[in-house]
Amino acid sequence: MMLVAGDPPDFRTISEFRKRHLTALAGLFVQVLKLAEKAGLVKLGHVALDGTKIKANASKHKAMSYERMKKREVELAAEVDRWLKAAEAADAEEDKLYGSRRGDEMPDWVADKQKRLAKIRAAKAELEAEAKAAAAEEMRRRAAAEERRIAEGRKKNGKTPAPPKQEPDGKAQRNFTDPESRILKTKDGYIQGYNAQAAVDAEAQIIVAHGLTPSMSDQDQFVPLLDTTEDNLDRKPREASADAGYCSEANLAALAARDIRGYIATGRAKHPSDVKRKITGPLTKAMRDKLKRAGWRSRYRLRKQVVEPVFGQIKQARGFRQFLLRGIEKVTAEWALICTAHNLTKLATAV
Repeated sequence: MMLVAGDPPDFRTISEFRKRHLTALAGLFVQVLKLAEKAGLVKLGHVALDGTKIKANASKHKAMSYERMKKREVELAAEVDRWLKAAEAADAEEDKLYGSRRGDEMPDWVADKQKRLAKIRAAKAELEAEAKAAAAEEMRRRAAAEERRIAEGRKKNGKTPAPPKQEPDGKAQRNFTDPESRILKTKDGYIQGYNAQAAVDAEAQIIVAHGLTPSMSDQDQFVPLLDTTEDNLDRKPREASADAGYCSEANLAALAARDIRGYIATGRAKHPSDVKRKITGPLTKAMRDKLKRAGWRSRYRLRKQVVEPVFGQIKQARGFRQFLLRGIEKVTAEWALICTAHNLTKLATAV
């Protein structure tokens, strides 16, 4: 509006501009973040990490399970074949009566079923490829574990596990509107969506790193968020906190390797030291003992008051509850834009 002398542009113009320059707009995040740092709003004394599930631009009712895909593929293939044979017979009869035509006209109802069949076959192939890749990764992991066992001279425990399945689980699903989104569980039920991630600085609730995954799990996002924070600001946070969804031996080892004081809950409970489940792994046990010793004075208490309000502000105050774009690449850029807008709001309020 400033550039065009106060004349508000049409919403379609704004939408098309965003689509054309999505990558460049996502890159604004670091520029705004550094402005916030210069304004004294980012200290990196304590950074809290969390994720929130946000609806995709797709209905969960447009998804189909692998088991259903197999049945529907057979049904549609038979139906399309039957209709094509009927159309071929009708064409031959009409040629006898009215003379020859091109004969390649495709009725709409045949084309629609063929498109549906093609979509189902493509989604089925993607699920099968993912299952094969997961099986190959599991075999690689087992081979590496076996090599370590032999190198350490340890005895083999128990029976040899069965080889991983090459075929997808019957309940594995794929959405036809946005195939890269997933069914995710939230406190309000299941949604078709993405798991949006953020690392938030405790000084003024500025987002210092963001990420996005279609996975329900947060574990694989912990190290990328920490490393992205360092990449964005050229320094590491002194402390980091996260809930039990991020707890793993690998993530705790990553904290130690980066010389960052960590506070990660070792299980889901009102207080991180109240977990009753069995704790496995020396680093996880040490973290539990650390949180238990500090009690309610633990720095872990900062997590809830730092990162959770940010998601509340984005969803409640600004009304962002669903992505508008589709596909993980575009949705990731859209989430970067949302995080940039959050930081700009904080910056405008503070200065």
